[in-house]
Amino acid sequence: MLAYTLLILLAGGLQVLAARVKVTWDVGYLNISRDGSTTWRAIGANGQLPIPPVYVTQGDILELTAINHLDKPVSLHAHGLFQRNSAYYDGAGFTTECGIPPGSQFTYIIETRDQSGTYWVHSHYGTEGIDGLRTALVILDQDASLLDEYDEDVLLALEDWGQEPNDNLLERLKTLSLVGMPPNHPSVLINGINANLSQPIRFTPGRRYRLRVISMSFTYWFKVRLPGHTMQVIEADGIYSQPSAADGLDLGPGQRYSVIITAQESLEFNYALNVTFHSNFIARMQGLTPRYHQVPIVYRDDAPTKTFPLIEDHEVKWADELFMEPRDKQILLEPVDQHIVRNVKALTRELGIPSYAFGDYAYDPVPVPPLFTALTTGDMALSPSVYAPQLNAIILQHNHVVELELRNPDSLIVHTYHSHGHAFQVVESGP
Repeated sequence: MLAYTLLILLAGGLQVLAARVKVTWDVGYLNISRDGSTTWRAIGANGQLPIPPVYVTQGDILELTAINHLDKPVSLHAHGLFQRNSAYYDGAGFTTECGIPPGSQFTYIIETRDQSGTYWVHSHYGTEGIDGLRTALVILDQDASLLDEYDEDVLLALEDWGQEPNDNLLERLKTLSLVGMPPNHPSVLINGINANLSQPIRFTPGRRYRLRVISMSFTYWFKVRLPGHTMQVIEADGIYSQPSAADGLDLGPGQRYSVIITAQESLEFNYALNVTFHSNFIARMQGLTPRYHQVPIVYRDDAPTKTFPLIEDHEVKWADELFMEPRDKQILLEPVDQHIVRNVKALTRELGIPSYAFGDYAYDPVPVPPLFTALTTGDMALSPSVYAPQLNAIILQHNHVVELELRNPDSLIVHTYHSHGHAFQVVESGP
């Protein structure tokens, strides 16, 4: 359900129309087959999967209401949105809220005046997100100079899709050691449907396409390439950059890119956008991991698809945020007020289940969200000891420049990291 209310704002002497966009999700179960082979009880909104993408324009206020028809709590998180002065709308279960109880509802207020770009919404309470409760969130730009850089806007949402409800998998993990357990190989969904049935993207010669690529995965990575075309990367995770050329994208869970692709001038050939589903923590198995899919790029219905020689990954110029120049030309944040070092530690839980942590304790949810603790304990909120040890709490000062050094000595897993409510500058990376 979608509704709009128009607001008139005065900005710089100009009248700007902004909308209060109201979206309602009746969150519930539905039996569905999305990969063409398995049917199981997934979680959708308003009786459907995939959930339609949410589009708003920068400056709009999004009111996202979740009505919980599940038999467990749920929450919604707008991934990448800062939620300045409104952390209670961030949707992080056990951190900023207790979750929406069954039979209840809650409305998240998401202001977009300070952000535009490519994001997504997903449950942040339990396994509801990987069971289907996720979709793209696009905040359209008001900047005319940016809009002049492309002619059409295309969304490419990538998902991993399991073979059963993920609560079932978690229950097995509680009773069985991972040693000897067969790996779970999810399928791939592209724009909400079986990747083997990917719908074509139509190109018109000479037109410029902004391709928004979102990894709505919870486990695996995606590599995306379009041979015969060059990508100009203009956005990474909601941060705009000066255009930089790349041949491909490698996206971890939650990552997003926007690239501008200029279509070929000729109608002679169609092309294939290659999507590789891969992981470095699951052993390679032919046909399962890595897995290869293609999205047809159609210039002419009866044109042949152009083929290209296979090349190795090390020959590809992958997009790399370390070498992107921010469009706003933000200078290095300094001087540093607080330096924090955290090692990723490999731990073993009960029953031999491996885990990882930033401190001496692996994270476990606590009955009282730490946001509530911070707001109700007065000056004691400034002491890490007030928070449960498994939270590994760090106390920061408002407006301080914090340098966070993350080290990964124990884990062989390549993992992305993001910080709710913040964007950060990457100043160094390597072994």
